Amino acid sequence: MNSTTVKVAAMTPEHAAQVLAIYQLGIDEGQATFETTAPTWSHFDTAKLPTHRHVALDDTGQVLGWVAATAVSDRCVYAGVVEHSVYVHPGARRHGVGSILLAALIASTEAAGIWTIQSGIFPQNTASLALHAQAGFRVIGTRERVGRHHGLWRDVVLIERRSPVIA
Repeated sequence: MNSTTVKVAAMTPEHAAQVLAIYQLGIDEGQATFETTAPTWSHFDTAKLPTHRHVALDDTGQVLGWVAATAVSDRCVYAGVVEHSVYVHPGARRHGVGSILLAALIASTEAAGIWTIQSGIFPQNTASLALHAQAGFRVIGTRERVGRHHGLWRDVVLIERRSPVIA
């Protein structure tokens, strides 16, 4: 990471190529998702909630990472629950980018009355588990052998953050 200034901005189509490239880098590392290829921008854009997706930018406008949320259900009882993903470019890791992105997501979801942010993380992704623990997420359980990834059964650690300000 060449720059020391990190700015959070709303994710827009202008960021599409860099967001999807960072997503693909995470996919290629094999510890972030069951996905094997990043989606098209159209699919990504349609799937993510527009008010709960952010990018971290350096002072040159390069995307350092992103966070985005999706609704977990269209049932009204789950209106306050989202699932999220956060990805940081390998060259920008260990500089607080993930923490900045999670703080932005927490702020936007709480402002919208969302009381739970959840996700599933491979247990081998210890950096992501630590990042989320620092942001107030807790482990709620492990789904064992929930899916096959590159021919191997994988477990997924379920995490959630309950907002202390949404009643």
